[in-house]
Amino acid sequence: MDNDAIGDMFVSLGEVTIKRMFGGKGIYHQGKILALEVSGDILLKADAMSAPEFADAGARQWVYEGKNKPVSMPYWSIPENALDDPDELAKWVALAWDAALRAKK
Repeated sequence: MDNDAIGDMFVSLGEVTIKRMFGGKGIYHQGKILALEVSGDILLKADAMSAPEFADAGARQWVYEGKNKPVSMPYWSIPENALDDPDELAKWVALAWDAALRAKK
């Protein structure tokens, strides 16, 4: 996904910074990471408070195969109903931003 398309997805927050990382991209707002682009998919940050909302909406948690076992990461796919609805997408982006603000430094 190109950086302009990513920026459009996060317009409800304002300006985002996009940095290449781990074969994908990190998406930051005000210096805090709130999303990743991995293999063309945008994954939003979640935490113990917001992850249940993502799960209830049918989002998938990012899990990769570690050396000895699968590793679950605190990033979730965007729920399907938000992909074509800017207002709904803004809700999920706001949840990711809230999780980013709660994350330890």
